[in-house]
Amino acid sequence: MSREVAHFARRAQRLIGLRGEIGILLTSNADVRRLNRQFRKKDRTTDVLSFPAANAKFAGDIAIALPVAAAQARRFGHALLDEVKLLVLHGLLHLAGYDHEHDGGRMARKEEKLRRTLALPGGLISRKYAKRGGNASSRA
Repeated sequence: MSREVAHFARRAQRLIGLRGEIGILLTSNADVRRLNRQFRKKDRTTDVLSFPAANAKFAGDIAIALPVAAAQARRFGHALLDEVKLLVLHGLLHLAGYDHEHDGGRMARKEEKLRRTLALPGGLISRKYAKRGGNASSRA
C-alpha cells in the first residue's frame, strides 16, 4: 500500500500546487492520539493530522490512523486504499494552507474538485457536513 500512497500523494501534490517534500506516517490510533494531544491539545484519536513545515524545502508531514481509516472505509463502503488517499488529499490541502473551519467553503470546494479529478469516493468535508445535515460549502 505504501507505494500506491506515495504515487498518489505526488500526483495530488502536483494538482494542488504544493511544493516541497512531504512525509506520510501510516500508524496506530494510539500514535495519532498522542500527536493530537501533544500538538493540538486534543486528547483523542482522529483520522488525519497535518503538520506544515516552516522550511520551503519541506511542505510538512501527514499522520494517518490506519484503524480509523479502515473503519471509515467499511462505513462508507469503499477500499482502505481509497480512504487513505482521501485522508492524504485532505492532509495535503491543509499543508497548502487550506482550513475548512475558517475559509468559507474554499477548502471544501477544492477537495471536491480534486476528489472528482482523482476518481475518489466522497470527500471528508462533505461527509462531515452531510452527517450534520448541512452544506459543506456554506458551513465549512
